[in-house]
Amino acid sequence: MINEEIRDREVRLIDQEGTQLGVMPIKRAMELADQAELDLVKIVPNALPPVCRLMDYDKHRYEQSKRERDLRKNQRIISLKEVQLSATIEENDILTKAKNAIRFLQEGNKVKVSIRFRGRQIAHTEIGMRVMQDFFTRTNEVCTIEKAPSLEGRHMIMILAPKAEKQSFAERQAKSKEARKHSE
Repeated sequence: MINEEIRDREVRLIDQEGTQLGVMPIKRAMELADQAELDLVKIVPNALPPVCRLMDYDKHRYEQSKRERDLRKNQRIISLKEVQLSATIEENDILTKAKNAIRFLQEGNKVKVSIRFRGRQIAHTEIGMRVMQDFFTRTNEVCTIEKAPSLEGRHMIMILAPKAEKQSFAERQAKSKEARKHSE
């Protein structure tokens, strides 16, 4: 609530430097705000009496939106990409899948590696475990295991996360573009 929206009889007033001016009637607080050419803003409505502050409310809102914009700009969105393998995957197929997973990891995404066991393959989960270990050895330069391979029903799942490198966003973008050029 600002200025005339405040309906309380008395308020505790704080000036723009942060010093307390004490408890006073709302009319006196409004007069002080008009003299200083500032807004009277209620900052703690539940207190007795409510706490109000003298400030330039438009400037405050602008600075707050600017801070939020900067926070949004600096945050990184990490998505989970999936690579599906099979227990009987061939050499060239695993190379292609590993190349794609490396590209995803270099872009800063996590990779979920899954194997679906079909029919009687579920009796030989050790084959799937070997495929998972082989896949990790092909990609371990750029990733770490976040979740070790585990069997969930007919699926074996492993999650890989990119290695924590102290790189700037621009360096990661350049690396991912370079990786795409090499894969084409």
